[in-house]
Parts: sequence; structure tokens; C-alpha cells
Amino acid sequence: MKSLAIFCGANFNGDPKLTEAVDLLADVMVSRNISLVFGGGRVGVMGMIADAVLQKGGSAMGVIPEFLMAKEVGHTGLTELHVVENMHQRKQLMATLCDGFIMLPGGFGTLEEFFEVLTWLQLGLHQKPIGILNINGFYDLLLQQMDVMVEQKFLKPANRELVLTSTNPIELVDLMTNFKATPDDVWFKDRNLT
Repeated sequence: MKSLAIFCGANFNGDPKLTEAVDLLADVMVSRNISLVFGGGRVGVMGMIADAVLQKGGSAMGVIPEFLMAKEVGHTGLTELHVVENMHQRKQLMATLCDGFIMLPGGFGTLEEFFEVLTWLQLGLHQKPIGILNINGFYDLLLQQMDVMVEQKFLKPANRELVLTSTNPIELVDLMTNFKATPDDVWFKDRNLT
């Protein structure tokens, strides 16, 4: 992997474990020569991961729509900053620029970005690994909901397994490095969810 897109919040909740995980993730990325692709803001968790990567000598590419330049306070110290017209272009360019995706804590926008690229993987539109860095149990309930989707036969077990998860940045990047996409699209043909 040469680049990772990080989906995360434009806010920060003050969790020291999150700060520690962001710093370790930046260490892992820079030591493995993996560039950061992110939403382009300098506030919240977005700004934290960008600053950590840059301070360690890494490369950070931001992608931000014009209308969010003021709200998310576009980061001016990046290796590259792409200003696009809208959210659709933002997500498409981030997906094009990266070799994998990691979700850190965030809100609705973070979840929306994550589930869009996960759906694209399930549909076979890309083969890139997707991971959740589950810091301090932040995504425990979301992961449980995915298991309920399998139990209730709305999600194939093989597609649930597309979501790589760890509490440790080193382990998560290792899992992603060894990922081979095997989505199950049988449901297109016979709707069999077993």
C-alpha cells in the first residue's frame, strides 16, 4: 500500500486514547512510506492525523469541497490540497488516490463515507481493503449491528468479513496489507443469504 484514505471526524472528543492511536497510526504510515489521503480539514481528528503524519515527515493529501473550506478550515500546510466542487467529487477523488480505507471515530459524515466505499467493495467496484480502527470501543455497537445484519439474513457472512477491525493501528495496517477481496454477490442471482 502506498496510500490510505482516513475517514474521521472534524471534531475531537478529547479522548487521550484516540490521540495516542492517531500518533501510532501516523508512525506506522510514515515508517512504511504510506501517504495520507483525508478530507483536507485542519480541525478535529482530521487535523490531528494530518499534523501527526506531516510532523513525522510523511505525505498528506487533502480533498475538500469549496463549501467546506471555511467550515472545516482547510489545512494549508499539506503536501497537496485538492479543492473540489462537491461531496461526491471529494469521495471519488479520495477513493482514486488511495490503496485502502481506515475509519477512525467520527460522526454521520464519517459513517457515510465508510459505508459508501464498503458498498462499492461489496459490489465489486474496487478491491481495496477497508478497516475500522476501533479505539476505546467507539465502534463496538456498530460492529454488533453488522453481526445482527448477518443473523437476520440481510448481510452475507462473506461480506461482513470484508470489514477488517482492530484496536491497534499496527495490526490493522498488517491486516489490510494482506487483504484479498472476496465479496459474495450471489444475492444478485438467487437472493440466498445463507
